[in-house]
Amino acid sequence: MFGIGIPELVILLVIILVIFGAGKLPEIGSGLGKAIKGFKKGVSEPDEIDVTPKQKDEKP
Repeated sequence: MFGIGIPELVILLVIILVIFGAGKLPEIGSGLGKAIKGFKKGVSEPDEIDVTPKQKDEKP
């Protein structure tokens, strides 16, 4: 996986823990999960097309 082994992952997780703290990690994970879910949903859904008829401005 991109040349990243177990020791590199452990070091990366420790650095993230030091930077953000243990209290923020669940919030960061939740936000990242929601972002990935929204991206997948946006990519998989077809484009929406507005089919409502336009109304003409009637002048008396």
